[in-house]
Amino acid sequence: MQSIRLISWNVNGIRSHFDKGFFGWLGKDNPDILCIQETKARKDQLTFEFLYPSEYETHWSACERPGYSGVAVFCKEKPRFVRSAWGIDEFDREGRVLEISFTRFDLWNVYFPNGQSGKDRADYKIRFHDALTARVRERRRSEPPLIICGDFNIAHHPIDLARPDDFSDVSGFLPNERRRFDALLEAGYSDSFRWLHPETVAYTWWDLRTRGRLRNDGWRLDYFVIQDSLKPYLKAAYILSDMEGSDHCPVGLDLSFPV
Repeated sequence: MQSIRLISWNVNGIRSHFDKGFFGWLGKDNPDILCIQETKARKDQLTFEFLYPSEYETHWSACERPGYSGVAVFCKEKPRFVRSAWGIDEFDREGRVLEISFTRFDLWNVYFPNGQSGKDRADYKIRFHDALTARVRERRRSEPPLIICGDFNIAHHPIDLARPDDFSDVSGFLPNERRRFDALLEAGYSDSFRWLHPETVAYTWWDLRTRGRLRNDGWRLDYFVIQDSLKPYLKAAYILSDMEGSDHCPVGLDLSFPV
């Protein structure tokens, strides 16, 4: 069997992790693929260590606005292709997506918009979700199965946040956002963690200002969503809640394929 381990993490600024043990953790945890969101950096702002880590090649998509958004993928297998644009300017200029094709599957590393800074951004967030779901539905049957990972900025169900009654009218738990998550899954996909752990209460984001992590007053915003045809190869989906350095913690996915 060929085992593949994927990790996804919103790092809230990749440059700040140089002195936080990032490379020691990467060498110890040793994922085959690491997906990072909210890098907040252009390639010309990064050190050699980030661009060329041992055993990995890296791919980056940065936002035009300095110090904002951005995604990256560290991978051991050389991709068949990498795409960082949808041809939709309002999304492409924020560096929110890397679409990468590997031997066994396609992988989309996505940093979904946050809609809490006003109506314009709330509407932008909905347009982004709709555009992504449309791309998913347009995929051909001949294409490899798809994995979508990243910070979705949505708690899908009440179990996915500590105080759902307090946030029923807040972006991140709004009905129209959660319906967008439903629409994605209805296209033939599953939330891997919830599929394996239907009753588990676990979060991936905590408010640093209120020290929510100390009380486990959090939200589950980070996901690996997998095409249903990958379920037979799904071995584990987990949350690395002890990993610090960001307001998010990493989430993981283990797959095993016949050779």
